[in-house]
Amino acid sequence: MLRALELARATEGLASPNPMVGCVVVRGGELVGEGAHLYDRLDHAEIVALKQAGERARGATAYVTLEPCSHHGRTGPCANALIAVGVRRVVAATVDPNPLVSGQGIARLRAAGVAVTLGVCENEARAVNEPFARWIRTGRPLVTLKAAVSADGMIAPAVGIPGQIHWVTGVEARAEVQSMRHAVDAVLTGVGTVLADDPLLTDRSGRVRRRKLLRVVLDSRLRMPLDAQLVRTASEDVLAVCDTEAEETQVEMLEAAGIEVARVPGVRGRLDLGAVLDILGKRKILSVLLECGSELNGSFLAAGLVDRVVLFRSETLLGANGVVFAAGVEAAEVERAMSAVRREMFGADVRVSGWLKYAWGS
Repeated sequence: MLRALELARATEGLASPNPMVGCVVVRGGELVGEGAHLYDRLDHAEIVALKQAGERARGATAYVTLEPCSHHGRTGPCANALIAVGVRRVVAATVDPNPLVSGQGIARLRAAGVAVTLGVCENEARAVNEPFARWIRTGRPLVTLKAAVSADGMIAPAVGIPGQIHWVTGVEARAEVQSMRHAVDAVLTGVGTVLADDPLLTDRSGRVRRRKLLRVVLDSRLRMPLDAQLVRTASEDVLAVCDTEAEETQVEMLEAAGIEVARVPGVRGRLDLGAVLDILGKRKILSVLLECGSELNGSFLAAGLVDRVVLFRSETLLGANGVVFAAGVEAAEVERAMSAVRREMFGADVRVSGWLKYAWGS
């Protein structure tokens, strides 16, 4: 199962909007087939592994990180394929998170006389597919709030020069952010950050991904300048979200520059963040990384829309007049609310990560 999980994790950026799944087929103590699901190659992990195993799959045990599917989608049911080749036993790490199909693949296998063991490395397997679980259960992406925070709880100095970035953390932490971007389908920021920092928000991890990282800007009145890096580098991968009152001329100017524009209702002068997530979910965006300023961080937290928080804590001091981590919420307060907290060092900075809500429901 550990090998199957390794195969699943290796498909990061290549399986979405499907789950990341690995499968290993073992017969007589010998590994005879293994595989993982790549969205563009259609075959699910079980089928890849069974094809590799060939006749040796008969009487074998299949270890799979997610319950074999029981329904017809782009391919036929994997449960049927396992039964057809004569697999003796299936070890599944966790059930399918889809409430409409959860447990049906296991039931079909058992009805056909295949022995099924469920729950081996369940926590590890669920961690791999938290984004898929959130999306398939709610229609919305998993939301991770990421911020670099100074020792005194600030994310930026009091006064900055527009377009000039003040690094709170070191190069190791910033490299890890690129890995985080690679792992998600979209990165989201606000127009205030665009005006202040002029970011690119691209995936510069150097790793291959199946579809472009979607760069989302919340910009209620479409103030994003046409010479912003996001606009100049747009290649069907930038989405500006405005409210229904935004001027049509601004929409036309951005669209002419290659920016896709979507409208959502405003709530007391602010965009409806739930509606923003609904738009992303309909685009089959499974995960979104928030790289926002204080106001949006606070708004997402206050609305209860953040699933996971990742804080890169620096020893830097920015002073009492700096920009707070989140409007109305202190970083320490958020840390206290997190569960399954992990601390890892990246150079001189410590990454503190944890969950506010589990996508699987528990």
